[in-house]
Formats: sequence, structure tokens, C-alpha cells
Amino acid sequence: MESAGDHGDELDDIFEATLSLEETHKEEGYREGFADGTVAGREEARQLGLQHGFAIGQELGFYRGCTDVWAAAVRADPAAFSARIRRGFVLLGELLDRYPLLDPEDESTQEVLEEIRLRFRAVTASLGVRLEYKGQPTSRDAAAGGVEF
Repeated sequence: MESAGDHGDELDDIFEATLSLEETHKEEGYREGFADGTVAGREEARQLGLQHGFAIGQELGFYRGCTDVWAAAVRADPAAFSARIRRGFVLLGELLDRYPLLDPEDESTQEVLEEIRLRFRAVTASLGVRLEYKGQPTSRDAAAGGVEF
């Protein structure tokens, strides 16, 4: 024989699912959102890493190009630059060679890049020229007349 208490437990069980429906959907939505966010976050991080890496590569290429031009000028006329300035060219080249291009997890990358920037400023100051890396020109720069093609 069924008691009144047992019948009440059955009703509680029936309504339990209905009452916890909101919580169940909230938890399910959280799990799905977390999974989707993880996928989107990884892709966004990958894209950001590519952009940052490209920008660093451009900057290093700028400095390398300058050292190559200066090295060619020294080969063409060694007396055109003082020993101190030639030594600055060499030190800048050595710093560029030391930059860990193929090891992005190397913790010294930022330190070496700062040393390169400082050495570049010192060399250009010794040459008496104002030359600095400003990044890749944008279409906005061209519209403002700051870039010639």
C-alpha cells in the first residue's frame, strides 16, 4: 500500500526536473560557451601572434638592411667612417645575429630587441642622422602625403 508521503516524493521528483530546467540549461550553455570561447580564443591568439611576429620581423629587417648598406659603404670607402662608428656597425650586426628568430619562447627576445634599438639609435646619432623605424606605412599615411610610391 502506498502512503501519502511516498506519493508526495513522486510529485517532488516530477517537478524537480521542471524546476531545475533553468539551472540545467544554464550549465549546458556555460559548457558550450566555454568550449566555443576556447576555440575562438586560440584562433585569435594565433592571429595576434602572427601579426606581432610579422611586425618584429619587419623591424629586424629594417635594422638588418641598414647594417648591410653601412657595411657596403665601409667596403666602398673604409676611410669614410671613424673606427668608433665602424665598431658600432659591427656591434649592431652582432646583436641582430644574436636575436633568437627561430625560438619564439626564448625569454631574451625582448631584451635583445631593446639592445638592438638602443645600439641603432647610438649608431645613427654618431652618424649625425635622424633615422628611426616607424613601422609599415599605412594607407592613411599615403593619403596624408607621408608616403611616396
